[in-house]
Amino acid sequence: MKSEWPTLLVALGCYLSYLGFTYFSGSLGLFVIPLLALTMTLHSSLQHEVLHGHPFRSQTLSEALVFPAIGLFIPYERFRDTHLRHHHDPNLTDPYDDPESNYLDPAIWGALPSWVKSVLRFNNTLFGRMLVGPLIGTVAFWKSDIDEMRGGDRTVIRAYLMHGLGVLLVLGWLWMVWEVSFWSYLLAAYVALSILKIRTFLEHRAHEAIPGRTVIIEDRGLLAFLFLNNNFHAAHHAHPKLCWYQLPDFYAQRKTSFLDRNRHYRYGSYWEIFREYLFASKDEVPHPLMENTQD
Repeated sequence: MKSEWPTLLVALGCYLSYLGFTYFSGSLGLFVIPLLALTMTLHSSLQHEVLHGHPFRSQTLSEALVFPAIGLFIPYERFRDTHLRHHHDPNLTDPYDDPESNYLDPAIWGALPSWVKSVLRFNNTLFGRMLVGPLIGTVAFWKSDIDEMRGGDRTVIRAYLMHGLGVLLVLGWLWMVWEVSFWSYLLAAYVALSILKIRTFLEHRAHEAIPGRTVIIEDRGLLAFLFLNNNFHAAHHAHPKLCWYQLPDFYAQRKTSFLDRNRHYRYGSYWEIFREYLFASKDEVPHPLMENTQD
């Protein structure tokens, strides 16, 4: 049986860091913003591990581990449910069936005002994805969920009620110890989403072959740790139950096979992606494999 101690140690370090940074926020001043943003990024990656069945056999116990909503914006249960839908690989990148797709139906794209198209094109550069991507993505996420709740979806309603409890837990702690403007905490949460957008920026592309839609980024640095090795994304999609610390070696032992399967959709590091796409669009917003049926 595999050991889950690495995940538990990361969780312990994440929460100790969070408690320390918030408790000493007055001494840290605005420097607390990047420190908290990194901690919130790691916490989101822990949530990703949990929704895939780690670290405990009891899913309820695992989810209790990431219950505090330190990132504020996204309910864990909605992240869990939409992400598991995203893992149906035949639907990857589909604007309607993949909840994490950044593509649009060409017919929808064609009807958008020019200023909206400009914003979405900007959002398809890495700089844009980090700057406005969290706002665009979160608003779209909330709008979809509000529509679901208006339709009476009790699962979504429950997710936001539970999230509210998680937020209250965090706000109670902050009320006791936080000594910097609360806007700085909100900014840290936004920056965390911005960092996460680096991970998701190139995770998937439109490709006729299903395995060719998912990337491998052979990074072993700070970002890879913050993302808990989810940069080995083709390996994760092929074996989503693998623990985060198993992914690099699992990929390395089968590198040729993975790269053949994903049509060599590979980058050597996140620095390579920054260099190539910081101010350049990775692709077009309308899905290139969907026919524009608009008259």
